[in-house]
Amino acid sequence: MPRSHQSRKFDLWGVPFDGGSTLGWPGSRYAPGRIRDALRWITQRIEDGAIYSLETDSVHEVGDDLLRDRGDVDVVGHDIEATLDACSASVAESLRDGRTPIVIGGDDSVLFPVARGVHDALPGRIGVIHFDAHLDLLDHNRFQGRLSQSSGMRRSLELGRLNADDCIQVAVRHFNFPSSAQFKRKSGLPHITAREFQALGPVSAVEQILDRVSGADHIFLSFDIDAIDPAFAPGAGAHEPGGLTSGEALEAVRLLAPHCDALAVTEVNPLTDDRTSTTATLAAYLLFHFAVFGSGADRR
Repeated sequence: MPRSHQSRKFDLWGVPFDGGSTLGWPGSRYAPGRIRDALRWITQRIEDGAIYSLETDSVHEVGDDLLRDRGDVDVVGHDIEATLDACSASVAESLRDGRTPIVIGGDDSVLFPVARGVHDALPGRIGVIHFDAHLDLLDHNRFQGRLSQSSGMRRSLELGRLNADDCIQVAVRHFNFPSSAQFKRKSGLPHITAREFQALGPVSAVEQILDRVSGADHIFLSFDIDAIDPAFAPGAGAHEPGGLTSGEALEAVRLLAPHCDALAVTEVNPLTDDRTSTTATLAAYLLFHFAVFGSGADRR
């Protein structure tokens, strides 16, 4: 059952930072601005505090303050730790104000500070639903250090009230580090591959995901855009064929939104996107689906 999230309101934070992009293509620092441009095209359809969803044939009474843009966190371009600290503080601020944070990366080093912000602000067990082509379980190496785009899930699992029993990874595929496999198996962290997700379909896959994290008191949904196939999301930090379709991703976020306390969308890269900003537009729809269907707003 959905958690008790009545009439939720959301804060939008940008993290224009790609200093953790030690592999793949940098450029995700430009994503927050491009996604905001796409979001304006969507939100102009809010009329008298209501928005109509064609998929559900329902009008959602979201009010005039559904999604408040808080601007960008205090990025320090030469200092990844200071930047991640600022991200955690912003996430925690929104939660303590009774609002739900939505964070636009930036590269996927953002995963860890958002998880830490949720952990700092909310009591009890914290779970993570991690959509990503990659495991992000790297501990350390000389090329990437400890806080790169490849380490976010590993660092998150070191937080005191966040452990693998309340987490799952979704849409992973192809190849990864053997050391990550060793850590994954030892910790008991499960995954659903992209192929498995597609065989199940979004409804059954989400049922399995929610069953896995059912013991958590609060859940953070982390969505790396490369969980989606590059045919649908070419503007990513890395291309891994065989991912989810845009429709599958949107449906999954719609179904998960009522259960989650924070969202991050990361690794959108305008420098590799097409000229019509297909990927940035998809990211804007993902976060807007999260806000509308997670709002608990009345329907008619």
